[in-house]
Amino acid sequence: MERPLADRMRPERWEDVVGQQRWLGEGGLLRDALEKGELLSMVLWGPPGCGKTTLARAMARATDARFVQISAVLDGVKQLREVVETAHRDRLHGIRTVLFVDEIHRWNKSQQDALLPHVEAGTLVLVGATTENPSFELNAALRSRVQLVRLEPLGMEDVLGLLQKAATDELDVDIAPDALEAIARASGGDARRALGDLERVARVGGTLDVARVAALLQRSDVRHDRSGEDHYNLLSALIKSMRGSDPQASIYWLARLLAGGEKPRTLARRLVIFAAEDVGNADPRALGVAVDVANAVEMVGMPEARIPLAQAVTWLATCPKSNRAYLAIDKALEEVQRSGAREVPLHLRNAATREMRGEGYGVGYAYPHDHPDHIVRQTYLPKGLERAVYYTPTRQGAEKVISERLAWWERKLAERE
Repeated sequence: MERPLADRMRPERWEDVVGQQRWLGEGGLLRDALEKGELLSMVLWGPPGCGKTTLARAMARATDARFVQISAVLDGVKQLREVVETAHRDRLHGIRTVLFVDEIHRWNKSQQDALLPHVEAGTLVLVGATTENPSFELNAALRSRVQLVRLEPLGMEDVLGLLQKAATDELDVDIAPDALEAIARASGGDARRALGDLERVARVGGTLDVARVAALLQRSDVRHDRSGEDHYNLLSALIKSMRGSDPQASIYWLARLLAGGEKPRTLARRLVIFAAEDVGNADPRALGVAVDVANAVEMVGMPEARIPLAQAVTWLATCPKSNRAYLAIDKALEEVQRSGAREVPLHLRNAATREMRGEGYGVGYAYPHDHPDHIVRQTYLPKGLERAVYYTPTRQGAEKVISERLAWWERKLAERE
């Protein structure tokens, strides 16, 4: 069978690899090493189709090393032992071995540990590839022995250049330039996906314009892994844009999440947390809006759920902000952890029985509604914490009113003393 277009288009020399200028451009770490004929054990971390396998092959070729590829999904310690035995024999004859472990994050701790002595001894050069964040997926011991190389999705121009070259050199296809651009845009920086899409539409034949290409592809154009780092990065961007009071960015990140198939319930839950954590008492209505939207999302489902979600996101982004209630509870919890369970003052205790009243429960409690302005000077905190301050309102939104009310109460109490 004919090799897939993406495989036929794979460059053999590192100089022909597109993108990744941070590493392969002038002064880049990998470029400097390759120009000296050096090999580094490393983990290539990046999204699908950014060139991890291509780069590993090209590095082995540039240094005249033997390239061995195994999959962490299909292969285990047995296959690793076989590679190591051969690598050890080759090393005696001056031949270096590059072991490329695809999806290295799929190996468990013991399998990853099995690599360590051979990397340390120089028996082989390890090049792992992963789409997952190595900080979470790889053992600390392995991470400390390799260079972490974070690869970016290819730029639009890089993908378009590959498509133009493929259409000219490899395929007999009549495709409009704007249709090629549409394929490149839909790839999300994934060269393999873009070339696969081009190959698929090319089989149809005839003149291919944007409308026909879109009809042939018939799928979402947004790359988003709901269980991987994309999920957390996009949610982080949404939260930080709302916190920064930017409704334009906030609605964009919401759209990205929805287009990628993020669950509306997950988004609604985040909005409820945000309303209390980042808006708080600056606009007490925010929490009610977020909760109402969470209920609405459960009631209507997608695609209509996008509308109340958009309402909540734009409202929360444009609310005045305060995190003082959030800081207050954390500060109080720290106090509880530090000083333990202090006794409730007797005058604040519930005197439910005659015996409890006899023990002094409730004695001396001043009922605020019996006093002017419904306030009275008395201690509500435990002994030893009488002057503690946990909540200090800002001057933002409704919290400004709270701040002014607290100051007014203090003035009134001072006037009576």
